[in-house]
Amino acid sequence: MSSSTPAQPLVRPAASPRMLWAALAVVGALLLLAYLVAFDQGAVSRSGMYLHELMHDGRHLLGVPCH
Repeated sequence: MSSSTPAQPLVRPAASPRMLWAALAVVGALLLLAYLVAFDQGAVSRSGMYLHELMHDGRHLLGVPCH
């Protein structure tokens, strides 16, 4: 009879650091986009109300008051 060694469990992390950074970047980009669509009144865009008017219908669609 040959003696066999017990199988080693394969342990992998739930998410790699690269995947976590990518997820963090996506969440950050989505938060920035949500801010620009919903709350920017020319503070970030520096073009006055251009961004506000560009996103106007989307604001109302999302239920964000802007008047």
